[in-house]
Amino acid sequence: MLTLTHVFALVGALLAGVAVLDARERRWAAAAFRTILAAPFLLGDQILAAAKSGTAWPAQAMGLGVIALALLASRSRARAAADDAEAAAARSASAARLGNRLFGPVLAIPAMIFALVLGGKHLSIGGTALIDPDQLTLIALGVAATLALVAALLVTRSRPIHALTEGRRLLDMLGWAAVLPMMLATLGAVFTASGVGDAIASLASAVLPTESRLACLLTYALGMVVFTAIMGNAFAAFPVMTAGIGLPLLVARHGADPAALGALGMLTGYCGTLLTPMAANFNIVPAVLLELPDEYGVIRAQWPTSLVLIATNVIVMNVVVFR
Repeated sequence: MLTLTHVFALVGALLAGVAVLDARERRWAAAAFRTILAAPFLLGDQILAAAKSGTAWPAQAMGLGVIALALLASRSRARAAADDAEAAAARSASAARLGNRLFGPVLAIPAMIFALVLGGKHLSIGGTALIDPDQLTLIALGVAATLALVAALLVTRSRPIHALTEGRRLLDMLGWAAVLPMMLATLGAVFTASGVGDAIASLASAVLPTESRLACLLTYALGMVVFTAIMGNAFAAFPVMTAGIGLPLLVARHGADPAALGALGMLTGYCGTLLTPMAANFNIVPAVLLELPDEYGVIRAQWPTSLVLIATNVIVMNVVVFR
């Protein structure tokens, strides 16, 4: 059965391969950064199992690795990768030769994900599912990306090593921002486990007129925006604000529909993503990839849209979640 562990192993293998290329070129800082980053992908299950069995040092070592990642990231910034004229000319000639066929592997990814998500639960051999149904979407993404890579190599007639070298070129362009999705994915869980949601609930109860559902709704919506702007991702903000405001005040006290509140709350939180450089993979990396003269040009272009969406979402939430 394909599980999320297999997808993580592929990501870890890519990062480890890029680290080897960096080490061969004596790019020691980049090699160290990618080696540390590959470790949780390749050894995450073993680290978790050791922690559950009472062996603390693997998790502590990973914690030191996270600190090392921060120190290494502080010494670099996202930037366009250096390119020589010969390589650029070769890519341009290849693109002209292949034409629109280049889009085939890219467009195949969402098509394959759609097919696997809908049909994956029906794939089995001898009654055993081929894909873990609990993580179907993420596994489908990993399978689709892998198959698209194979298709891209066939279309371009490139050697497999080119996938690694081009992957490294993209990671060089992303720089420290490559680590943000993984860090932010854990931040909300850490905040919830450390009781930040309970602290917010206590503070809200002491300050807010909790008998007013509009006041609670505004606090929840604007809190999602502010926490998302601080942490760079609505996934990190959602458990904190939902545990502190959404569930105890809006759902339990004012009878809000939890499904509608959660969906619209997450959407409102993502309005904060449009406003913050902390969402570097959305707002800073595109500026680097497009070589914009203004590093914050993406944010400057989209903040008016964000404010309109925030106001609209609050109005819709007030109408929908209390029905």
